[in-house]
Amino acid sequence: MSVEIVTKEDLEVFRKKLLTDFKELLDQQIKKPEEPIEGYKTSHVRKILGCSVNKLVSLRITRNLRIKKIGGTIYYNKEDIKRLVEEGF
Repeated sequence: MSVEIVTKEDLEVFRKKLLTDFKELLDQQIKKPEEPIEGYKTSHVRKILGCSVNKLVSLRITRNLRIKKIGGTIYYNKEDIKRLVEEGF
């Protein structure tokens, strides 16, 4: 059985390496471009389709409308809205 002793210098080197790694990760997150949101908010979809919030929920449940939730905001897929309008929703 071997015993390794950790010195203050070892801990200092570890701390610096850890901080450097965290900084690199944060820089990668900041530099990563955000993808544009391809969708409409609920209020806009209601105006386009002329329906209630309950009907939108029903369409989401039945998978007729795909959504993307970012933060607390729901965005509806533009292609799904276009398809519903063409079908004469």
